[in-house]
Amino acid sequence: MYTLCSTPEELMRSRYEAFVKEDWNYLQETSVHQKKEEFNDISSIQWLKLDVIDANENIVEFKAYYKEKGQVNVLHEKSNFVKVDGLWKYLDGELFKSIIQRNELCPCGSGKKFKKCCA
Repeated sequence: MYTLCSTPEELMRSRYEAFVKEDWNYLQETSVHQKKEEFNDISSIQWLKLDVIDANENIVEFKAYYKEKGQVNVLHEKSNFVKVDGLWKYLDGELFKSIIQRNELCPCGSGKKFKKCCA
């Protein structure tokens, strides 16, 4: 059983950690529809950073930065959560086409601008 999260934001953060640790069982347990087989093609991703943009009643908008095949990208999603038997679970999400701006700090943590680092 997974850790009891009191808000959708807590659950979203714990799910991000599960992606980092490749804990596909946890991701399946904390989702209404997702199955662990769906995560097989993302095990080559190196997760770098999570930014929560907004969190309210049952919606969390975030940007998760990752590196795949030497390229740094961003996953920008507005996630919907529901309570099932008293536990928060991920329901679904709306993806946005976002890019890392050249003058943003690089998500790799170097402290340099993206254009001077991983771009």
